[in-house]
Amino acid sequence: MTPRTASPDGSDRLLEVEDLQMFFDSDEGTTCAVDGVSFRVGLGETFGLVGESGSGKTVTALSILGLIASPPGRIGGGSILFQGEDLLCATERRMTGIRGNEIAMIFQDPMTSLNPVFTVGQQISE
Repeated sequence: MTPRTASPDGSDRLLEVEDLQMFFDSDEGTTCAVDGVSFRVGLGETFGLVGESGSGKTVTALSILGLIASPPGRIGGGSILFQGEDLLCATERRMTGIRGNEIAMIFQDPMTSLNPVFTVGQQISE
């Protein structure tokens, strides 16, 4: 595992999400799935996103990873900075390099995402 260094701006911020808004358009109208989500994750911090079913956890994570199809989904506002880089302006090629290598997501069904050979603690610390 490569040791993490400070962001290009010299800060210790790994991920910054500010006022993220995600909408889905359909024939029935527009639905706001994420409305004004903001958080920061520093280098070396562990971060968990928790909330009720349907509260937008998965949509938030998929938005960060750039995995929401457009249409029907669209970012309506906010910013997503990863080590100071604006992910909303990143090319698909750049996002492909980031996904899985630098940012990953453990989906809600841990039986399909976690390796049963290792403890959860070992996998989270990795």
